[in-house]
Amino acid sequence: MGTTLASGGDQTLHIEVMRIPVFQPFAWLRDGWLDMRTGASLGYGALIVALGWTLLVFCGTHPYFIAAAISGFLLVGPLMSAGLCEMSRRYTLGQSANFDDSLDGFKRNAPALFEFGVILAICAAVWFGISALLLGTVFHIAEPDIRETLYRGFLDSTNRSQILAYIAVGGVLATVVFTVSVVAIPLIIDRHASAAQAMRASVNAVIRNIPAMIVWSALILVLTIIGYALLLLGLLFIAPLLGHATWHAYKGMIR
Repeated sequence: MGTTLASGGDQTLHIEVMRIPVFQPFAWLRDGWLDMRTGASLGYGALIVALGWTLLVFCGTHPYFIAAAISGFLLVGPLMSAGLCEMSRRYTLGQSANFDDSLDGFKRNAPALFEFGVILAICAAVWFGISALLLGTVFHIAEPDIRETLYRGFLDSTNRSQILAYIAVGGVLATVVFTVSVVAIPLIIDRHASAAQAMRASVNAVIRNIPAMIVWSALILVLTIIGYALLLLGLLFIAPLLGHATWHAYKGMIR
């Protein structure tokens, strides 16, 4: 257990990061599931599914388009959880919450949310930009021909090394985004933290709870893969479940 001081331009937050048991993330999923008590949660899931289908239709034929699609999900996913975290916050206070109420999560600290969104967008753009560079300079893999991939598809035009290269690069980006965002959104809307304060607290939470964070990230990965494997329909439930669980992760690690 330790205390970290997060300082912003107009406020100072004293944030205590607690150590948690390694399997505590399973309790977050249980509590997140209990928060899915209204159709409002599934509304967010439906939005994620619709966005995913749209990206797959327009971006699913070429690996660089796939990089852009995944980047879009990395950008939208954490920000979309603001509404779900607001619902869980209200439930924690014994209040009811519908879809309109959840929108308050985006308004409670809009400047910090916007700043955090810009930072995520920069991360996504950096990955999209350096993926081609890494393929050529680090992995020494030729760029797939766009005409081939547009008409024949990604898997028909790429080899195993190319696929593994994209997985490796994407894994690095996902790890960075996870580390800076694990409790960032609920901290921003609950305690009006700045984006920098929220990211610093998230990094601290990950460092102090590495075993539990490995379990939590693995759960997120497995559930997301299941959601994708079901033609994105699984995200109808999994996306809001993870959003609600994010609030309970914040309450579990930040006093």
